[in-house]
Amino acid sequence: MPYTLAQLNQMDEAAFVRAFGDIFEHSPAIAQQAWQQRPFPTITDLHQTMMAVVKAMSREEKLRLIQAHPDLGSKAKMAEASVKEQAGAGLDRLSPEEYEQFHHLNQAYQQKFGFPFIIAVKNHTKASILHAFQERLNHTESLELEQALEEIRQIAWFRLTDAIVTPEV
Repeated sequence: MPYTLAQLNQMDEAAFVRAFGDIFEHSPAIAQQAWQQRPFPTITDLHQTMMAVVKAMSREEKLRLIQAHPDLGSKAKMAEASVKEQAGAGLDRLSPEEYEQFHHLNQAYQQKFGFPFIIAVKNHTKASILHAFQERLNHTESLELEQALEEIRQIAWFRLTDAIVTPEV
């Protein structure tokens, strides 16, 4: 259910965390910490507050946030938003060959970096995701850690704009 900014600013902490706890995959503590900074005049303010929470995390906490994300194209249990996002890119309808390709790339990426490949699939197709996978496998671990956090930032923005209704201008 989409919320207005007025509604979210009036929520108690428990309601806010229920409504926005999965903006960051299985990481409700981010919403919990952001709630303390209310009111949020705009979605951008809320997003920036949530990203400040992420930025303040230790390296280990950031790795846990990244590792909370599912492999792309997998059949693993994932947050409802991830299911919708992956379906939007056609990752729920992979042919057996495509599934094998994604599985192989997920394993190679996980083995090299120690965390799952993350991409904001909302702006991608299967082909562009596969291209990004292959390109990013050539990166360093530190570059990929930063890229994963950037992709998470984009995913959070998309999820917030889906969850919050803004008044017509």
